Amino acid sequence: MSDFLNLLGRSLIALLFIGGAVQKLTDPAPVKQMLQSVHMPAFAVWPLALFNLIAGLALVFGPGVKTWAIVLALYCMMTSYFHWQLRADPWQMTIFVKNWAIAGGLLILAAQGPGNWVWRG
Repeated sequence: MSDFLNLLGRSLIALLFIGGAVQKLTDPAPVKQMLQSVHMPAFAVWPLALFNLIAGLALVFGPGVKTWAIVLALYCMMTSYFHWQLRADPWQMTIFVKNWAIAGGLLILAAQGPGNWVWRG
């Protein structure tokens, strides 16, 4: 049961990143605008989409789940910066906290590992 729950948890977290990749690929304008608001190039949306896709798939299938979990935890912490809007938009603060909660789950995954249900290719 533990291995099943581990895979299910990894898959649910991975959906966020795979979905983020699809969103960036199909409607890049909002992310480009966000990137430009912090003086980053708009074209960075494309490598970010690729990163999201690869990282999400790596969480599900492995190998390197522990490493990807750490990298994604750091990514969640860094990208939460875009949502730090105390007074402008309260919903963004919810997303900020959610990013840190996801980072916490990823760090637990990094500590515990993927269990036995991972592709070891």
